[in-house]
Amino acid sequence: MISCIIKNSMQKNIVLVEGAGFCFGVKRAIDIAFDVARNYKEGVFTLGPIIHNPHVVEKLKELGVYPLEELSKEKSIKTLIIRAHGIPKEKFNEIKQKDMEIIDATCPFVKRAQSLAEKLATEGYQVVIIGDREHPEVQGIFSYAGPDAIVINSSEIPILNKKIGIIQQTTQPLTKVKEIMNELINSRNEFEEIRIFNTLCNFTSKRLQATEKVARNVDLMIVVGGKNSANTTQLARLCKNMGVKTYHIENAQEINKEWIECITTIGITAGASTPQWIIDEVIDKIKEFIN
Repeated sequence: MISCIIKNSMQKNIVLVEGAGFCFGVKRAIDIAFDVARNYKEGVFTLGPIIHNPHVVEKLKELGVYPLEELSKEKSIKTLIIRAHGIPKEKFNEIKQKDMEIIDATCPFVKRAQSLAEKLATEGYQVVIIGDREHPEVQGIFSYAGPDAIVINSSEIPILNKKIGIIQQTTQPLTKVKEIMNELINSRNEFEEIRIFNTLCNFTSKRLQATEKVARNVDLMIVVGGKNSANTTQLARLCKNMGVKTYHIENAQEINKEWIECITTIGITAGASTPQWIIDEVIDKIKEFIN
């Protein structure tokens, strides 16, 4: 389902993908962070950016909540918020030993993936994680998955143990997971047992489906979200692969009036880390150009 936002006298339409913006896990993390910002006066930090959106991170800084990539002896940390993507098990155990309050804003879906990875490893499975090995979520899950764990992000399947357990990065596209699973099952590996848990976030799949539906019926797609956001990048890649002219932006200031001068219908979608106020600003900027 899609909703038409405006139609002006020149018949230029703006179509917003249904449900664009924060997913459950991101909204939960943001609500936690802003609640802490309101109630704690000083010494509040997040371990890594709370979400992959620089504008939200900057707003939290204005309220006295600062991101740290590593714990620093120079910083007087009283309260530490764990980001939505989670952190490695070793890092979590390290900070538990320190004199600070820990507030865990890890997405519950990511927590489930971490727990299942640990369960599989404990039960003697080699854990196979389908995802991006450089993504902080995957790095966190990997730390729970035992010494034989491996991350796969393409159809090139390595030699694996005879007993494997499979989980997925929560934001992986279902089509990609199916492709890798098919190659894995039909690889030269001689498996005795394969155990599969579905750890995909339904929100991501629904967002991709809704974006595809809109992209089929517009002349231009504008994808709003952090440049380092995996799910936003997936949305932009999907639209480009469909042959639709696509721009990935982080805010309304990046929009060029020339993009829409000869365009009739403009589609807008947004990643899971994009707040509604940024989406609204993008829509308002486009209205300003076409009215």
